[in-house]
Amino acid sequence: MKVFTIGFAQKHAEEFYEKIKKANIDILIDVRLNNTSQLASFSKYPDIVYFLDKLCNVKYIHDVRFSPTDVLLKNYKKGNVTWVEYEKEFAETMERRRIKEYIATQYGKYTNSGICLLCSEPTPEKCHRRLVAEYFKDVFNAEVIHI
Repeated sequence: MKVFTIGFAQKHAEEFYEKIKKANIDILIDVRLNNTSQLASFSKYPDIVYFLDKLCNVKYIHDVRFSPTDVLLKNYKKGNVTWVEYEKEFAETMERRRIKEYIATQYGKYTNSGICLLCSEPTPEKCHRRLVAEYFKDVFNAEVIHI
């Protein structure tokens, strides 16, 4: 299984959707807590569902079980927690949500599919989509590719 990750920030719509098409992605899992922000432009729900279907033939799933809590996200954005603290609290949240078991049961049927995790950050280093991808890697021995 290949698990891709992508952020929409600092990309034009053409670049974003071409990357998805070229990666042969079948399912895009939106791991953002809020998928309707006006700042999300071409990746805002429900527009993204239409674009993924018509431009890329990709299924869209919004799954907030992979999202940080609202409090954690706000504290990180305000600078009240460091990235190291964010990672630790995010891992604790995922543990409480039994995320590995959830991935195995909810996404096991997609092991022969190209899955892509979507968030906003332009790069994966300080984005929770990278952390979520690591759970997929652990559960399915997946190859993680950041596009």
